[in-house]
Amino acid sequence: MDINKLRQKILDLAIRGKLVPQDPNDEPASVLIEKIRSEKEQLIKEKKIKRDKNESYIYRSDKSYYEKFADGTEKCIDEDIPFEIPVNWEWCRLGSVAFYKKGPFGSSITKSMFIPESENAIKIYEQKNAIYKNAEIGNYYISEEKFDELKGFQVFPNDIIVSCAGTIGETFVMPKEIRKGIINQALMRIKLYDYEMLDFYLMYFDFMLKNQANEQGKGTAIKNIPPFDILKNFLLPLPPLEEQYRIRNFIKKIDEKINCVDSDKKGIFALVAQTKSKILDLAIRGKLVPQDSNDEPASVLLERIKAERPEGKKKAKSTSDNSHYQNLPFEIPKNWIWTKFENVFEITMGQSPSGTDINHTYGLEFHQGKSFFGSSTLQHSYIFTDKPTKIAPANSLIMCVRAPVGDVNIIDREICIGRGLCALNPSGDISTNFMFFWLKYFKDIFEAKATGSTFTAISGEIIRNQSIPLPPLEEQQRILNSIQQIYSMLDSIVGEL
Repeated sequence: MDINKLRQKILDLAIRGKLVPQDPNDEPASVLIEKIRSEKEQLIKEKKIKRDKNESYIYRSDKSYYEKFADGTEKCIDEDIPFEIPVNWEWCRLGSVAFYKKGPFGSSITKSMFIPESENAIKIYEQKNAIYKNAEIGNYYISEEKFDELKGFQVFPNDIIVSCAGTIGETFVMPKEIRKGIINQALMRIKLYDYEMLDFYLMYFDFMLKNQANEQGKGTAIKNIPPFDILKNFLLPLPPLEEQYRIRNFIKKIDEKINCVDSDKKGIFALVAQTKSKILDLAIRGKLVPQDSNDEPASVLLERIKAERPEGKKKAKSTSDNSHYQNLPFEIPKNWIWTKFENVFEITMGQSPSGTDINHTYGLEFHQGKSFFGSSTLQHSYIFTDKPTKIAPANSLIMCVRAPVGDVNIIDREICIGRGLCALNPSGDISTNFMFFWLKYFKDIFEAKATGSTFTAISGEIIRNQSIPLPPLEEQQRILNSIQQIYSMLDSIVGEL
């Protein structure tokens, strides 16, 4: 049973008015729409929000739907309506029920602006506040003077904050008692004009984002928040408030039953993930497969790699000896060797082309971050540049260098990479498939070394100087075969759930 698909199906029934029965005694959604309009007009009058240039409302006439705009024009939108809804429901645009505000540009908030916590310090809310559903975490503050420049990004009680970077699409309703603060560039703020519809709005917002993700690619991982002009234009099927409450209560009850099934599955998933992690830990310590004294020592492999490089003998002296590596985390077999990433990979740090050089039709395929990572192999982005900056070669690896730091994929084609990625091309005869698994071990290490406030990142220097244990080539193949065999068995267990 696919729990996520089951939940999506329940939500699909809910937004079509097929999950709970309608009650003719319910106050129709048209009354709620009028209430929302009245609240919005009041906020405009108080100069708390600006009037939307594209403001409109939708109404039914006979069997057709029409949209009337602020300039008095109107048009039939029957072709835009995705499905029929009950007679006491209404269609409206997401932009008509809430105010939306994305965080300031990256250059608006920098480390130099941060001040120590004090009674007068203004808090900066980050994406982790949305991800972990907690308004109190985070330790970045700005002065009252800086707040005056950025007060348009202030967040208030009952506002919804949405994570827009790294883990995308997580929502959190700010509690009634919060510290005065602003959102940073990784968040979006949503203010509902009528707070009573909060539960239904959040349900639909999540449903809409997951549907968008499915249209972009496989699975339900949200790859990005739609641009404002698209997001605000999404159609929302709005039930009467009383029916919204019935939908909420029904979903809450059925969720309890689903969670009982889901918890068992999650326990198995967690066990499989722990087992995979343990396999990598054993492998990287030389304890997964037996050593063979007939294998060519890794030191010889490393010397050969260095001799084949353009700089060749310049650096070959010291890197074939473990003695210069201080405070190594664990012992390795005697025919292995400790070295650095820069000695076994050709490393290319990403650099983004100008926005005017990016298109959707021609040039070299462009990737900026993890948006199109698959389980192991990079998917196509269908984004291109005719002026590529940094190029990752085919049959190499790309790694995220900023949130989420350390995620790795194999690429089977040449691509252009932006600042969120680096390319790691294994040297000599070292297998890309072997290094794909080997690099997975370093995700936690790189995450621990990452720094940053808006998003965490690692530098090229950290990557180049990271110590890595290198087995002999023959043992690398034995390790790869063993990992693939065990992982395949574990994946088949998960696949049967």
